[in-house]
Amino acid sequence: MTGPRSSSTSRGRKPTGARGSVSQPSGSASQPRRRATDKEGPVTVLYFYKTRWGHHDEFVELFERNHWPLLREGLATGHFLDVKRYVPQFHGDGRADWDVLVSITYRNWAALAERGPGDLMERLFPDQKRYKEEERHRFAILEAHWDVPLEERPLE
Repeated sequence: MTGPRSSSTSRGRKPTGARGSVSQPSGSASQPRRRATDKEGPVTVLYFYKTRWGHHDEFVELFERNHWPLLREGLATGHFLDVKRYVPQFHGDGRADWDVLVSITYRNWAALAERGPGDLMERLFPDQKRYKEEERHRFAILEAHWDVPLEERPLE
């Protein structure tokens, strides 16, 4: 992260004090800091969606019909440990740059990179033509979509 809001804590270092103390890397020199992708435990990714004006309900309907079955299958097989959906509780709370948030916790980074079984789409959605059209439309009614993989930083 760059710019005025960046801090050394975004790089795994302790923040500098007001007196200009030196930042120290977390961990010792004999133990190099592991990259987030080396992590063996669960990984949470936030998926943000901003729907075009007037299309929120349609997006949610398509999400529930075409994407939730895939997520539910991932939960059943252990590919995902947890899936949650959020919407802002009140109109105008905070930044208005998203209106649907899906949080998925994967087993690990390898699970994030894996694809589901090859026949899953055909099994869940026998009418592939309709499914593909609806998925294209689900993304066409979005104003924005972005993913944020999280790296947990324990508090000391």
